[in-house]
Amino acid sequence: MLWRKFNGERIQLPIKEEVKQAIIRETQKGFHLKVCIGTDSQVKGPETEFATVIVFLREGHGGFMFIHNEKTRKQYSIKERMLVEVAKSIEIAYELCDLFTQYDVDMEVHADINTNPHFKSNEALREAMGYILGMGFAFKAKPEAFASSSCANKVVN
Repeated sequence: MLWRKFNGERIQLPIKEEVKQAIIRETQKGFHLKVCIGTDSQVKGPETEFATVIVFLREGHGGFMFIHNEKTRKQYSIKERMLVEVAKSIEIAYELCDLFTQYDVDMEVHADINTNPHFKSNEALREAMGYILGMGFAFKAKPEAFASSSCANKVVN
């Protein structure tokens, strides 16, 4: 999996090692960290592009993020696409969760799913929430799910 920083710089290390180094670096600087993981997608013709982000919040001091983009030619229903987004976020959250426990970093999984039943994405809310909570992760949906609805949304081409 290729990851990059917001400035476009490629991350050379495995993502778990890069995250570990970021946690150590930021906590040594005295920052209290919180991590939010989210995925957004966009359909353009025959392609669907997914962007997954790991957002590091420095309490009271801004933040930074790591980004992974991937494209597929698979066609999804809206509900299926929302659940694939959640699965991508959970996959990376699961890979990193022992680091967050080890370094006492709070982590949330954000789903780009609207809590308002008038929106199509709402069809996937119950399943997504059950999936995330069932994995033992904190869950946020729109409008609180900024990692997916704002951060990932900005970097999905």
